[in-house]
Amino acid sequence: MEEPGQIKRALLDASAGAISGGISRTVTSPLDVIKIRFQVQLEPTSSWALLRGDLSGSSKYTGMSQATKDILREEGLPGFWRGNVPALLMVMPYTAIQFAVLHKLKTFASGSSKTVDHLSISPYLSYISGGLAGCAATVGSYPFDLLRTILASQGEPKVYPTMRSALFDIISTRGFRGLYAGLSPTLVEIVPYAGLQFGTYDTFKRWAMTWNRSRSFNTSSTTDHSLSSFQLFICGLAAGTCAKLVCHPLDVVKKRFQIEGLQRHPKYGARVDHRAYKNMFDALQRILQSEGWHGLYKGIVPSTIKAAPAGAVTFVAYEFTSDWLESILS
Repeated sequence: MEEPGQIKRALLDASAGAISGGISRTVTSPLDVIKIRFQVQLEPTSSWALLRGDLSGSSKYTGMSQATKDILREEGLPGFWRGNVPALLMVMPYTAIQFAVLHKLKTFASGSSKTVDHLSISPYLSYISGGLAGCAATVGSYPFDLLRTILASQGEPKVYPTMRSALFDIISTRGFRGLYAGLSPTLVEIVPYAGLQFGTYDTFKRWAMTWNRSRSFNTSSTTDHSLSSFQLFICGLAAGTCAKLVCHPLDVVKKRFQIEGLQRHPKYGARVDHRAYKNMFDALQRILQSEGWHGLYKGIVPSTIKAAPAGAVTFVAYEFTSDWLESILS
């Protein structure tokens, strides 16, 4: 049985994680919708690729600016927040589980429940803790991630008017296992992604604290509070960017598995047929053969633009929410 202090700490981390995740997801939803539209489009997503003749046929989306204008014209402003409800239902438990498990793992590794002591653990343990926390969070929230992808990718006219209709159709056509379509590449992606995100965030925080101490005469200021909100934002920005650039191809594969066999209006181009890919490696190979290297990086521009502020907002909101909750609960 855990001590009351440990239970309170776990609830605090989970609550701060859920709040920070909800804020981050809502703020960056427009970029996420554009990214998903690119990732599920089998045709080229750039004018340059079309000119090269990489694939025949017209493309619905050929660039960020064009995609933004088309979505705004055809779907209005609400189109940029399509799928945001299941996204929030996914990201809030995801970040709650992630931060709670992360704090527990770091407490075990450092022998202390104090956040300031967690920066003293080995960078390798920071990366491993982040990866394991990401795995736990992914399994716990994955069905909502799948529903978010489906609703965000469908455009107009809608195939599924509500999250409920999408849920029941998936269960009736694929069974309950269909709610976990694409889980394998997701887990393969999330280990390096979460590991890189949390590991590099801790690394950048250490560097920032060292830089602060080198500029200050007061060398006794060694706590997390020695970092300004702007420095925390920059650390989160850099961590989110690094993680996304490395892991994007697996995110493309995950999206393809999530929408395979599902109906989509013809104006959005070819759809991914049911069982189009045997497994994750087959998907990578087929995308590479039919769409080229740029196929594995479809949506990388909005994805990177989104990942940077998403990581920054998540970490800053978590730090401030955690401090606020700790002050009112203590």
